[in-house]
Amino acid sequence: MPSDTPQPAFVLVRPQMGENIGAAARAMWNFGLDRMRLVAPRDGWPNPKAVAMSSGAGRLLDEAGLFADVAGAVGDCSFVFATTARQRGLTKPVYSPERAMALAAEKIAAGEKVAVMFGPERAGLENDDVARANAIISVPVNPEFASLNLAQCVLLTGYEWRRQVSEITHETVEMARADWASGIEMEKLAAHYEDRLGEAGFFFPPEKAESMKLNLRNLWSRMRLTRADVQMLHGVMRQMVRWKERGD
Repeated sequence: MPSDTPQPAFVLVRPQMGENIGAAARAMWNFGLDRMRLVAPRDGWPNPKAVAMSSGAGRLLDEAGLFADVAGAVGDCSFVFATTARQRGLTKPVYSPERAMALAAEKIAAGEKVAVMFGPERAGLENDDVARANAIISVPVNPEFASLNLAQCVLLTGYEWRRQVSEITHETVEMARADWASGIEMEKLAAHYEDRLGEAGFFFPPEKAESMKLNLRNLWSRMRLTRADVQMLHGVMRQMVRWKERGD
């Protein structure tokens, strides 16, 4: 059975190749979507090539709804999006995938049923299909090469849906069992380098010494170091001093 998670139905209209249906199922499952509906697939249904391409998302194919026409596939939905890369000459609101999925999330949260239609691989949705939609999703692709593979379009839309309904971590750092250096540890490192560089005559001429020290402190503050980094840099400086003393 499909999950109980509120979500839009993804409707593949007259898909031509079983492989693309399977790839679309895989893309949907990547983002937690499992409501697939198929309208008159060209090569019939079920299709073993779709299963082979789904790579572990076969459950979606087993539970996919099969419909003879678009009207039946979206008949229980109160709001329908049509994905298309071409101008249709139809008066309808046009949304980016991001804004469309934000709107879908709002409507589904309010108890509505939402569907997103994807057209056949060769030419996309026909005008009669788009006419049944309430709005259009248009992907901002290269106008000189606007064609998107069916699974690519499903993947992109699924990603935008996931962004709307999940807590996304936009940036993280893998610490590999390390800890960030504290402010005191950074101060001690800066003082160590300043002292040794001073003994080596680095801060010259004297009238520029304070500005050079300020620049050096500013350099340390821009570097986010772990405790292991700090220990290594202390060791580098100590070894250089020892080497110089042995040379003398």
